[in-house]
Amino acid sequence: MHIIIIGGSFGGLTTAYELRRRLPRGKHEITVIASERRFIFIPSLPWVAMGHKSLEDISFDLERPLNAKGINFVNAAVTEIDAQARQIKTATETYTYDTLVIATGHRSANEAVPGLGPFDGPGHSLMSPPEAMEARETLAAFLANPGPMVIGAAPGASCVGPAYEFLFEVHHALKRRSLAHKAPITFVTPEPFLGHFGVGGFGKIRQYLEGELEERDMRYHTSAAVTKITDSSVELADGKVVPSQYSLILPPLAGINPVAEAKGLANPKGFVPVDATYRHQNFDNIYAVGVAVAMPPVEDLPVPVNFPKTGHMTEQMAKIAAKNIAADIQGGEKTSHDLMVECIMDMGNGGAHIFADPVRPPRNRTSFSTGKRWLMAKKVFSRYYLWKMKHGATNSPKWVW
Repeated sequence: MHIIIIGGSFGGLTTAYELRRRLPRGKHEITVIASERRFIFIPSLPWVAMGHKSLEDISFDLERPLNAKGINFVNAAVTEIDAQARQIKTATETYTYDTLVIATGHRSANEAVPGLGPFDGPGHSLMSPPEAMEARETLAAFLANPGPMVIGAAPGASCVGPAYEFLFEVHHALKRRSLAHKAPITFVTPEPFLGHFGVGGFGKIRQYLEGELEERDMRYHTSAAVTKITDSSVELADGKVVPSQYSLILPPLAGINPVAEAKGLANPKGFVPVDATYRHQNFDNIYAVGVAVAMPPVEDLPVPVNFPKTGHMTEQMAKIAAKNIAADIQGGEKTSHDLMVECIMDMGNGGAHIFADPVRPPRNRTSFSTGKRWLMAKKVFSRYYLWKMKHGATNSPKWVW
């Protein structure tokens, strides 16, 4: 039995480790194919953009830890998926699988907003390591000659949290340099209210964030649709033109091209439809986890905000999928459960801890708390998570996200 996992981030690595724990090495081969050679702790990309961390600080090479667990590693970009023939193609090789796990993450659909860039327009983003590094380099120049800023997310964005983190981190950096008066910040978001996050909000987080932005003299526009980014402004669908010398806007996400283009595999946005066990709705031997999974929004909104898939949620999907793949092979009971979410948000001079079970309302439990201890916890956890994934551990304490 040959199981191929496409992707070496949260979903791919967790699935690989969990399957290796459940399936004997001699009978079942596991191969991870990933375009990135290194595992990168994506939640730390705002720190990279701010210059607090380097990419080396938040990553490790995948080959040695995977090989140590008896898992093959192929560092190559997948160019084609043939679900009917059960084959994966790269530029140089063709691989045949019995079971496939799609954990490919996303493609940033920056083309949705003219000027979003960052490599073909004046706008900035931080949804990938190259984008975070570009944001870092241009931010350093901006801080030497500050002016108005716009930070936020485009219509259809699903991962809005990093925009809030970057917002608070930048303001904290400006205030420490006594430059806040020279760099008025405007936050623009497709969310109907601050703290919606694509999941309907968490308790009193709306009132908290409104108060925090007002205390910091930051203006904000909700239900805002960014239509264009120029060198000097961000334009909104309602006709507003917000002056901006530095614009960081998170894009909507789409499935990567090989998944989107594979016959019968994905929906029109390139995401993979699955059932409650994370198995494909039409292919019994294909599973998907993480950002690659198609999930409907929690509600229809005036400006679309898509459902997010955090690292914590991806871990849960991966563990469910791995258990069910093992059950397919060895027999046993299939499993599924509603996803919960737990995360820590950097707020510059402190942090906020968010918990919701399940993530979709109505919920059994929600909690939200703030304080400097949560910023410290976030810093400790980022190091701990890299360590545990480098050593093949996939269990985490409940507070970590």
